Amino acid sequence: MIRMIAAGAAAMSFSVFGDMAGAQTFHPGERVTGDHFVGRSPVVATNGMAATSQPLATQVAIDILKKGGSAVDAAIAANAALGLMEPVGNGIGGDLFAIVWDPETRQVYGLNAAGRSPMSLDFETVVERSGETGAIPPLGALAVSVPGAVDGWFEMHERFGRLPMSEVLDPAITYAEGGFPVSKTIAFYWARNMRILEQRYANGEIEELANARATYYTPDGAAPVEGEVFRNPDLARTYRLLAEGGREAYYQGEIAQTIDAYMRTIGGWLSAEDLAAHRSDWIEPLSVNYRGYDVWELPPQGQGIAALQMLNILKDYDLAEMGFMSADALHVMIEAKRLAFEDRARFYADPAFMDIDPRALLTDEYADTRRALIAMDRAMETVAAGDPAILESADTTYLTVADSSGMMVSLIQSNFRGMGSGLVPDGLGFMLQNRGELFSLDPDHPNVYAPGKLPFHTIIPAMVTRDGEAVMSFGVMGGAMQPQGHVQILVNMLDYGLNVQEAGDAARWRHDGSSSEVGRIGDEAGLGEVFVERGVPEAVRQELAARGHVIRPGDRSFGGYQGIWREPRTGVLHGASEMRTDGAAQGY
Repeated sequence: MIRMIAAGAAAMSFSVFGDMAGAQTFHPGERVTGDHFVGRSPVVATNGMAATSQPLATQVAIDILKKGGSAVDAAIAANAALGLMEPVGNGIGGDLFAIVWDPETRQVYGLNAAGRSPMSLDFETVVERSGETGAIPPLGALAVSVPGAVDGWFEMHERFGRLPMSEVLDPAITYAEGGFPVSKTIAFYWARNMRILEQRYANGEIEELANARATYYTPDGAAPVEGEVFRNPDLARTYRLLAEGGREAYYQGEIAQTIDAYMRTIGGWLSAEDLAAHRSDWIEPLSVNYRGYDVWELPPQGQGIAALQMLNILKDYDLAEMGFMSADALHVMIEAKRLAFEDRARFYADPAFMDIDPRALLTDEYADTRRALIAMDRAMETVAAGDPAILESADTTYLTVADSSGMMVSLIQSNFRGMGSGLVPDGLGFMLQNRGELFSLDPDHPNVYAPGKLPFHTIIPAMVTRDGEAVMSFGVMGGAMQPQGHVQILVNMLDYGLNVQEAGDAARWRHDGSSSEVGRIGDEAGLGEVFVERGVPEAVRQELAARGHVIRPGDRSFGGYQGIWREPRTGVLHGASEMRTDGAAQGY
């Protein structure tokens, strides 16, 4: 790609002990090629590529590809490994979404492997048990919905797999039994999550913690530290049940019965009947064209189309002319986010309960009405959801894999907040998700809680095509950061010419304070706060503040990115995994 980065970006500095008063400031070393802020070059290969948030999981994916597995086989194998190695973000107690490019049919396929709320839990009980907070608590049985990830694995495998599932799951089983060394960032979040669970258990906010301790502590009774070898024999046994018995083992067999018995013991609601009724759905991804590329996201109940809405607003601005990391460019991007997120809060929900067609939010006419609200010299004081009807007639892990056939898989999987609900069914080795926390308790909101309903979802995979060929599979982990991160990655590449690695290593911003999907209204002025990493020049921060934005220093919550770029002409794969995670890209 042609590079068009504006000159004058301030040199980035960092402190080795950045949280200590008076710490000396150092500058990073100098690369032979590329920009100063880039951690490494992209990984390049021709036969296959994988990028995940844990290097051993990346290696698992590559090994599966070398055995003749498809990109889908490799993605499932890596996801199984991550459920063991990165339990702070994902596992088979959670949900899964994926976008697959199939070179044989030359089509983009979307998979929604999210589970529904328990049929036996009614709205009145949820409101009563939630107390005065007006929100479903993140820990305990109230937030548990049906885990959809395993069904998602088998749906993808049935359609696109080549190797038997026993071979696909074998690497994760081997690591679970024999152990793996815990990596640095994951160890940090592991300890933090367990501290939170211990505190809230002591406060009586969740039913019990014995199984979580038995599963996620070392024999010394503590969370594993960096480099410590950790084993999870219970999870190994569960994976063996899946390898031998397929999805039925989880949704109808021994695993389902164990979950049912456990929930009855603690007074929960998720039942064997809920699990047996679960099915994943193949769905049609939605897209907008940005700078000649078709960007694909999944429709609600996820938040993926917020990224598409932002791109639709931004495409009429000349961001390249404004300049890389300039105040003008960041200003319009932040304002586009604020507009899209008010629509997200008002409209996104289980598609069976939405009162609009999400495609109405992606029309050029609707984008024009939203863009017209943006002024270049001043941040909008208040922001409201739009009215698309006038245009109508009627926390987390991401991974991506590409194989030699041209198939690309963009997969994201999560337990939602932290490790999940705190609830680990007896002897299964994984924690149940707390995705149900994202239901609204506002009876008039489309995302209001109801039995058998899909909750709003934050996790979103993405894919980019051009001229009928897949060119990029990518994602950015991290709650509401995800649509903002998707847009920043694409702008960095398609407007400023950064490569797939540089696009992720560049400094990011994150806006907080929009209205939420559970019915909470944004802050009193509607401005929210913009958190910026140190790579954003000080002069740009000052100019954004002068326009009314509330600027805050970075808080290390800017997501985690993996991406694979496929050159259409040569088929060469370029892989990236950024510095904010323990991850790695690898090819062969």
